[in-house]
Amino acid sequence: MAVKKTPSHSPDHVEGVNPVLEALRGTREVYEVYVASQSLEPSAQLRKVIEMANAAGVPVKHVPRQRIESMATTTAPQGVIAAVAPYRYWDLPDIVRALEKVDRPLLLALDGVEDPQNLGALLRVADAAGVQAVIAPGRRSAGISAAVAKASAGAVEHITVIRISSLAAAIDRLKAAGFWIVGAEADEGVPYYEVDMTVPTVIVLGGEGKGLSRLVRERCDTLASLPMKGAVTSLNVAAAGAVLLFEAVRQRKDLT
Repeated sequence: MAVKKTPSHSPDHVEGVNPVLEALRGTREVYEVYVASQSLEPSAQLRKVIEMANAAGVPVKHVPRQRIESMATTTAPQGVIAAVAPYRYWDLPDIVRALEKVDRPLLLALDGVEDPQNLGALLRVADAAGVQAVIAPGRRSAGISAAVAKASAGAVEHITVIRISSLAAAIDRLKAAGFWIVGAEADEGVPYYEVDMTVPTVIVLGGEGKGLSRLVRERCDTLASLPMKGAVTSLNVAAAGAVLLFEAVRQRKDLT
């Protein structure tokens, strides 16, 4: 019989099949899993959630679907919610020390990304691109939430997120550690494919509609632009991040 774990903090929620599966695979403590009761057999996806929870010794509670809907903070929780420990943010000095042993580390820094959907999408892309850490200010930016976890398809459970008080000060610390700082700008800078990202690199993305702040822009070693050929003059921040991160992946593919 599974032993119920007692949360040491008020638990957070992770909602949806993939986020719950990744929470069960990740390092966050999972206290309970709530699954919507159904008159028919659970779907294959929900059966997988139940099997993984049972294997991990996490209690599974079958509750009415209406309760799942009332508990959810996101739309379409897919009949499953997990109560989990609050997300653990990392400290910049610890990560900088750890990365001293990493060949050509790649980091992503976010200058005021406030939309949880964008943050989640960026975490998903960062995980796919092999980014070692994502850096974001504690103020005027989205934090890790159920909406972010869902938008990331659970990637939030597998990527290091660092919260700092000042992104400008964090960039100064990273530059001192030997990182090349590449800021994304829609209207200025060199084409992104001409920027050398084979060295230890931090790609910096500005917030929705605002771009990079002055203090952050001044600290960038170079500004990278994405040439636009159509009528629309800019990309969503998550799309721009995907282009830049996978350009770094492309440049590094023959160097490993």
